[in-house]
Amino acid sequence: MSEKIPELAQQLNNELKETKNAAFELLSSRGRTAYFPSKGILGQAAEAKGKSINATIGTAFEEDGSPLCLECLEGMLSLPDTAFLYAPSFGSPEMRAQWRDRMYVKNPGLKEKTFSLPVVTNALTHALSIAGELFVDDGDTIILPDLYWDNYDLIFEHAYGARLETFTAFNGESFNVAGMKEMLLAEGKKKILLLNFPNNPAGYTTTVEEDEAIIQAIGEAAQAGKKLAILLDDAYFGLVYEDGISSESLFSRLCDLHPNVLAVKMDGPTKEDYVWGFRVGFITFGIQGGTPAQYKALEAKAAGLVRGTISNSSNISQQLLLQAYRHPDYAKQKKEKYELLRRRYQKIKELFAAHPEFSDSFAAKPFNSGYFMCVQLNGADPETVRKKLLASFDTGVIVLSGLIRLAYSSVPTDKLETLFTNLHAAVQQVKTETP
Repeated sequence: MSEKIPELAQQLNNELKETKNAAFELLSSRGRTAYFPSKGILGQAAEAKGKSINATIGTAFEEDGSPLCLECLEGMLSLPDTAFLYAPSFGSPEMRAQWRDRMYVKNPGLKEKTFSLPVVTNALTHALSIAGELFVDDGDTIILPDLYWDNYDLIFEHAYGARLETFTAFNGESFNVAGMKEMLLAEGKKKILLLNFPNNPAGYTTTVEEDEAIIQAIGEAAQAGKKLAILLDDAYFGLVYEDGISSESLFSRLCDLHPNVLAVKMDGPTKEDYVWGFRVGFITFGIQGGTPAQYKALEAKAAGLVRGTISNSSNISQQLLLQAYRHPDYAKQKKEKYELLRRRYQKIKELFAAHPEFSDSFAAKPFNSGYFMCVQLNGADPETVRKKLLASFDTGVIVLSGLIRLAYSSVPTDKLETLFTNLHAAVQQVKTETP
């Protein structure tokens, strides 16, 4: 890509080059041209903010200066009418600060470490797309486990021309760190690694020991001269149901691991706070030696991409979340929802112990967290079984990566046994019917 780099983008690039780390080198051609239009309409509007007459921004106001909005809509919300206005392309300043502060609470390992202020995106898919725009060139390879969310194909391969190259996710019951490390150390200077814990579709989060091995492998690759962009899809962060499983994001260790390692954390309240339709997410950057100027440059590039695609994320969603986080019962209610999901997880473990006959039909892949689990079928085609479940058992499942994915997050606890007995019966029927 040989686009001319705009002046504002070049200024951001110069900021990124100031410190001797890999932040600038890891940018894609598109990433190097990205900028926030601080001198355009938004910049001029910011300069006019607070003036007695402000004819800059394309919003409408009542005669008394309050936002002009329909009373029928205003009456539906327990929010100030300013929630009807645009949010900044960077996101609401209060929302960004609140999410950063919550990152510190949820990840104690971030204490006294520096990283960028989160930029608000239109949830996780948009954050991943921004990461693709910033760091992926046509033909770049993205390394990831072979159990991955199929939307990655659309985001990275179809939109940005990347090649997804996978390693086997599990070595027995453990995450396959050795397979990941081999690909990181293979030929090529630039490496892009995409990790998703708790994993969709597997519902697996690495153990504390596996985290250590992952960090060591990435560190070895960096010491060997590789420039690494580590993309962390933390969509299901916090939903961990066993002791000994890592309770922090890998971002805590990666954000200052090595000057050659740029960690990009993508997360949000979608799954953490059960607000799937709010479409609010975040993208945050961390690198050893990162300066405030560097982080502001990365934030501006990300916000410029927000501006150039969706303009800004929903202000109403951001304001509702801010109110929720300040609610005295927020922590209690969130704990209750977590416990509901954990009980379903425990129920599944009990069902497998109580029904050894299930092993004639399927075996569970390692799972310990999140919304999902996967099963490997024994002697039956997954797609045939999926259709059999729909036609004969009034049951829907997903076939992905040659496995059947079960979203127990969406199944009432008292129906879990029926789900698995239906699956067992469907497999047995298909095995009988298969010549």
